[in-house]
Amino acid sequence: MGKSARTFSAEYRDEAVKLVVVGAGRPIPEIARELGIHDSTLRNWVNKYRARHPVEDEPLTTTERARLRELERENRELRMKNEFLGKAASFFAQEYR
Repeated sequence: MGKSARTFSAEYRDEAVKLVVVGAGRPIPEIARELGIHDSTLRNWVNKYRARHPVEDEPLTTTERARLRELERENRELRMKNEFLGKAASFFAQEYR
C-alpha cells in the first residue's frame, strides 16, 4: 500500500523555516535533505511563513539618502531643461512657418 502522510508539529515546521530564512543563503533542497523531508514541503512552509511575515524595507543609509537627494535634484533640473527645449523647439517651429 501507499505511504501514510507524515505530520509535523508547528514547532518543527517553525524551526525548519528558520533554517531557511536565517540560513545564510543555503538552498531549500539542501536543508530539506538534512531534515529528511521533501523540498516542496519545506518550500510550502517557507512560502506560508513569508506570506504571514512580509519583509519590510530596510531604512536607507546616510550615503543612500544623500545619493537619492542628488538624483532627485538632477531629475528636477533635467525636467526643467526638457520643458525649456520643448518650448524653444515649438517657438522656432512657429517662426519658420
